[in-house]
Amino acid sequence: MDKIYIKDLEIYANHGVFQEEKKLGQKFLISIELELNLRKAAITKDLTKSIDYGRLCCEVEEEFKKESYDLIETAAEKISEFILEKYDIVKKVKIVLKKPWAPIGKPLDYAAVEINRKWHKAYIGLGSNIGDKNKNLSDAIQKIDESKYCRVIKKSSFIVTPPWGYTDQDEFLNGVIEVETTLEPKELVVFLLNIEKELKRERIIKWGPRTIDLDVLLYDDIISDDEEIVVPHPRMHERMFVLEPLSEIAPYKIHPLLKERIIDIKKKLEK
Repeated sequence: MDKIYIKDLEIYANHGVFQEEKKLGQKFLISIELELNLRKAAITKDLTKSIDYGRLCCEVEEEFKKESYDLIETAAEKISEFILEKYDIVKKVKIVLKKPWAPIGKPLDYAAVEINRKWHKAYIGLGSNIGDKNKNLSDAIQKIDESKYCRVIKKSSFIVTPPWGYTDQDEFLNGVIEVETTLEPKELVVFLLNIEKELKRERIIKWGPRTIDLDVLLYDDIISDDEEIVVPHPRMHERMFVLEPLSEIAPYKIHPLLKERIIDIKKKLEK
């Protein structure tokens, strides 16, 4: 991946734990490393295919001075969020935020933090079998896409499927979306659970009726056995209501654990 570098952009701002820092302000140095594809810009000589780093520096300064934060960790996080949300072509950003006048009572060049943030690719399964099922799925997708932490890239067709696990209930409407997200896996799960709550999801019977069900199926190529989020989803390869819509939008995606394409896993299940 190509990169753009900005080194030690000097900004005077009012961040710090102590009131003197907030009142008097101090100098900060910000270095930015952007990962993106610069080939189109290089070939076409079109600046809109790249990043105007003069404009970026001005925007970063404005964002950095917008609020006063106790921690430079927070300030660095806000800059990374701003850049990833503002510039669609940026896939990854590294921020090094230096504090040369850190009030620690010892001689030093600077104190600093470094953070790395990027857009991750995730696939989310959706299901509903209570109320207006189509609206429930559409509302969930809209809420996901409206978040500054997620953007919906692809959406499958919605399909009607019989209930799975607990069968004494109405048919489901299912679908899958591909999203890009800056959230870590656990954060993504919490985010989706909150959307379920907003859409009146109640957990009474395991695999029972629900207004909305949102499951993280795949997250990058991560294999995790964390109790809070197991990825790939442990039963996705057994569920046609997952494989059919997933194969519609990502047929050649490789299941990171089974090492097979989604379309091939689906064909096996159909036999």
